[in-house]
Amino acid sequence: MAHSVVASHSVGKMATDKIFGANALAVKAAAQFGKDKVTNATIGALLDDNEQLVCLPTVEKVFRSVPITEIINYAPIAGLPDFLNAAMDHVFGESKPDAFTRAVATSGGSGVLHHAIWNYSEIHDTVLTTDWYWGPYKVLCEEVLRKLDTFPLFDDKMQFNLSAFENKISALLAKQNNLLIILNTPAHNPTGYTVTDAEWDGIINILKTAAKNPAKKITLVADIAYLDFSGERNTCRKFFAKFGQMPANLLFIVGFSMSKSFTMYGQRVGAMIGVTSDADVAKEFEDVNQYSSRATWSNINRGAMRTMAMICADKALYAQVEQERAGFYQLIKGRADLFAQEAAAANLTMLPYNAGYFLSVPSTVPDAVVAKLNEENVFAVALAKGIRIAVCAVPTEKIKGMAGKLKKAMDAVK
Repeated sequence: MAHSVVASHSVGKMATDKIFGANALAVKAAAQFGKDKVTNATIGALLDDNEQLVCLPTVEKVFRSVPITEIINYAPIAGLPDFLNAAMDHVFGESKPDAFTRAVATSGGSGVLHHAIWNYSEIHDTVLTTDWYWGPYKVLCEEVLRKLDTFPLFDDKMQFNLSAFENKISALLAKQNNLLIILNTPAHNPTGYTVTDAEWDGIINILKTAAKNPAKKITLVADIAYLDFSGERNTCRKFFAKFGQMPANLLFIVGFSMSKSFTMYGQRVGAMIGVTSDADVAKEFEDVNQYSSRATWSNINRGAMRTMAMICADKALYAQVEQERAGFYQLIKGRADLFAQEAAAANLTMLPYNAGYFLSVPSTVPDAVVAKLNEENVFAVALAKGIRIAVCAVPTEKIKGMAGKLKKAMDAVK
């Protein structure tokens, strides 16, 4: 029997990740057969049509201009004030909610989720998200002794399943007083679905009804990692205005990350933005989340925060970044449109895709399908309910024929 010295709650933990595993297979195949013979649809980062990792040119220029003392120095635990204000202005745009809004710097979007789970759910509580979700949600919950449960994202009309959402909320609130909900929209990972304004109205009505019981504390995290690749700037932000004038026991947390929006993935910079009708809740939000930051990463990347603050303070720089990003949004959209056209021609069923880095195809045997697809040197990620295709990372030329190959693989393993 193997020896173990870890505490009981850590026994058996192991950092296995299907996404990184799938990418490793693609890298191995590229080394064996040549990069041009391999399609790697596993990577959750933006690659251009030469398969090079993209950094927005103006972001790179500004980042390289930051003084070395600003790059290497510690940052305030809460984050640089200029960065926090820039993050809120950038996120909300013209749709700032009528509410108290406060921001705390985090280590990327994952840091937002960590703090939200730790501070807004009780130990052993269940956190709620959709049945199609980013895998680390589960790890983030289990690491801090919570459970993750899901409801079906889509109803039979392939729209947001408000009925299932309401039923699951009622069931969980019958057992616990705190409820944390994570919704990844717009441009959901892994499907590319965006919750509509009408669906947001339904979601908020359900939450407000649940919050009529003053003993219940409800927090919704809007994971907006892909916001800036989800469509026209003002249109895709309109839903934020709906977060205003809520009951005091209903808190919204917006999870912002520089990873996709400013192509600074590895710099690990994000911000959690609290939206509440109550001044005490707003102050508490700042206090508890700054405390959690001190207890985890202490403080985050000063140079990247300064980069965003500098860009957002200069209208010309900001406009240039927006223009550059819009060009890459169109690149991804073109890839997704091509895949969708070929999927329709091949009678391959896709889940609804509006925008974003990923699209998904449902399957009851995703691992078998992906294994078969790998035989064609096409690599994707097998999820619990289907296959994820990273259109953000596949050159347009390699998108051609992908849907047909996927359909062939699915038919072969029926």
